[in-house]
Amino acid sequence: MTDQFQVTRRTMLAGAAIASAVAPIVTATFAQAEEAPAKMNPTDLSHLPRVKVELVKPPFVHEHTQKAEGGPKIVEFTMTIEEKKLILDDAGTEVHAMTFDGSVPGPLMVVHQNDYVELTLINPETNTLQHNIDFHSATGALGGGALTIVNPGEKAILRFKATKAGVFVYHCAPPGMVPWHVTSGMNGAIMVLPREGLTDGHGKELVYDKVYYVGEQDFYVPKDEKGNYKKYETAGDAYADTLAVMRTLTPSHVVFNGAVGALTGENALKAAVGEKVLIVHSQANRDTRPHLIGGHGDYVWQTGKFNNVPDRDQETWFIPGGTAGAAFYTFEQPGIYAYVNHNLIEAFELGAAGHFAVTGDWNDDLMTAVLAPSQV
Repeated sequence: MTDQFQVTRRTMLAGAAIASAVAPIVTATFAQAEEAPAKMNPTDLSHLPRVKVELVKPPFVHEHTQKAEGGPKIVEFTMTIEEKKLILDDAGTEVHAMTFDGSVPGPLMVVHQNDYVELTLINPETNTLQHNIDFHSATGALGGGALTIVNPGEKAILRFKATKAGVFVYHCAPPGMVPWHVTSGMNGAIMVLPREGLTDGHGKELVYDKVYYVGEQDFYVPKDEKGNYKKYETAGDAYADTLAVMRTLTPSHVVFNGAVGALTGENALKAAVGEKVLIVHSQANRDTRPHLIGGHGDYVWQTGKFNNVPDRDQETWFIPGGTAGAAFYTFEQPGIYAYVNHNLIEAFELGAAGHFAVTGDWNDDLMTAVLAPSQV
């Protein structure tokens, strides 16, 4: 076994006891996955051009071309893991979040099919836990999770070929601690565009004017005996109580982009009448049902895979947990559109809602008030 893989077997620091107690089967799976690549044959990619991309905080997406220019490239990304406290709502509810690049969800990465993704993953020494990354778009070694286990003060560089077109979830998946890290916010998405760009599956090009990334997150915040949300000094202090809430499968909060109201008011997603918008939506843990109130999904890839023919004219679409989906819509009316998880309890009571603020001229042919509300 190479030194590289001996390193990944080290004690999990603060998480060692948790890993051995909670999930021996998962831990054993990691051990087996680490053994498999011991005889890797290096691939010479020195002839490929390299492109370095600066990631941006969701709901925004870094600059990219919708059609590939030239042949495959090595696309370089860097993400820094940040353990931080987040405020979830106006009541000041706290959670000790685990994040990629400081945001929930982590940034959306964009490449083209058959490009190579080369990620530098940094776990600063200021963190307390071990982390890694599992790309659902990658092939082998637990999606890269077995090759990227980094303790505080370490970094790893993973390269994989993006062979499948679509939008895919990525998330932290350290041995024995996967659900805790994922439900603490440590997930995001990657979009692998077809080299020729998006189509309707029948030859028609679909070119978007804007793309937004909505990451839906379920949090599990413990309450005290009086029903108030508890606060903790550290993530480790919160672990046992949080695990107990997680095991009920009942989230305390279901939110878009890290907090209740994160995509409303001044933070509403902006568009204009006539603009074509691609909405990428991920949920790393639970099923969800996105719905645009007053609009539709003109073209929807419910499980996010662009080689499949998209559904047309959807009112609500279903994204299974652990999946990212995509919807393409041309806005036709101005106004505020609520974008929600159409489990309406989760939208209105737990926070899974955002807004699109759309500018432009009203079209009476599409909708008009024949009689304003008045007395009978």
